[in-house]
Amino acid sequence: MLDSDPSVDQLAGALPPAGEIPHPSRAEAEAAVRTLIRWAGDNPAREGLLATPARVVRAYEEWFAGYRQDAAGLLSRTFGEVAGYDEAVILRDIPLQSTCEHHMAAINGVVHIAYLPNERVVGISKLARLVEALGRRLQIQERLTAEIADTLTEVLHPRGVAVVVEASHACLSSRGVRLHGVSMQTRRLLGEFAPGTPRQEILSALLGRPGNLG
Repeated sequence: MLDSDPSVDQLAGALPPAGEIPHPSRAEAEAAVRTLIRWAGDNPAREGLLATPARVVRAYEEWFAGYRQDAAGLLSRTFGEVAGYDEAVILRDIPLQSTCEHHMAAINGVVHIAYLPNERVVGISKLARLVEALGRRLQIQERLTAEIADTLTEVLHPRGVAVVVEASHACLSSRGVRLHGVSMQTRRLLGEFAPGTPRQEILSALLGRPGNLG
């Protein structure tokens, strides 16, 4: 959780909703990077840093491309010719690259998804694209996990959804306590995968481990 800071609370109360904030120009974004370089103690005018602001802005366009994507729209095309298949569809080890909204540090890991189709299925590449679209935004892992599961539920109306995210956080390894080799796991289990239901074995399949992990 973000440390309590009255100045942060005051700022949040003074800002309009995100959708109403004017989008800065590329020149303004590059100027902000030059300011950060100066704040860090270097000279943005030296040869090695001259092109850095432009490079950083281009990198941000990739890292935060999810804001320009309609996550739910990625799942809009479904297929009904499944020969009566009604068991779980499981996609494991989907690469995750995201950014912590508290320190803007990297989050890297994998996402495992399972869902029980309700007559129709979605292309498996769309599951990976959903993870990418929601991941390439400022995130916390808990919300990302919920957003993936909830989007699948809202669009596909499956009988059940299970999402497990396992990731490491640079804000933990590169600053503060500087813990290396630590990963965080979050889960969201809905419908027929909810805790206490007979399909808890799917969670074991997602994690690739034996036993009931519910």
